[in-house]
Amino acid sequence: MAGSHRWEQLVLPPRSIAETSFYPDDDTYMFVPDPDAEGMTIHEWELKPGDAGAFNYITRHSAQGNDSPTRRRAFSLRLIGDDVCYGPISSPFPDHGMTSGQSLREDWFPVLLDRQRA
Repeated sequence: MAGSHRWEQLVLPPRSIAETSFYPDDDTYMFVPDPDAEGMTIHEWELKPGDAGAFNYITRHSAQGNDSPTRRRAFSLRLIGDDVCYGPISSPFPDHGMTSGQSLREDWFPVLLDRQRA
């Protein structure tokens, strides 16, 4: 959804098809709006095998259903800066032991480039 990374309220990540909340405080987040019903601008690009898309992590995004007889495969990376801390904007990671505001565990979130050592 165009401009969704600038919305005042974060969108609640739904729990897959059930669209139930991962988080107990639903007032902090808004549910995913219906872009067609609300007249939102949607940008779409046809990707072919080997193509890649990149966007701000909090941009609301999705993919159309796969109506072909061929399985669709995807590979997803979430690349973040070294200033990112754990917080409630993504799927929960059970038994991670982190608290909100704490640096991410490097054994769970590997460092690809350490700017201080580069």
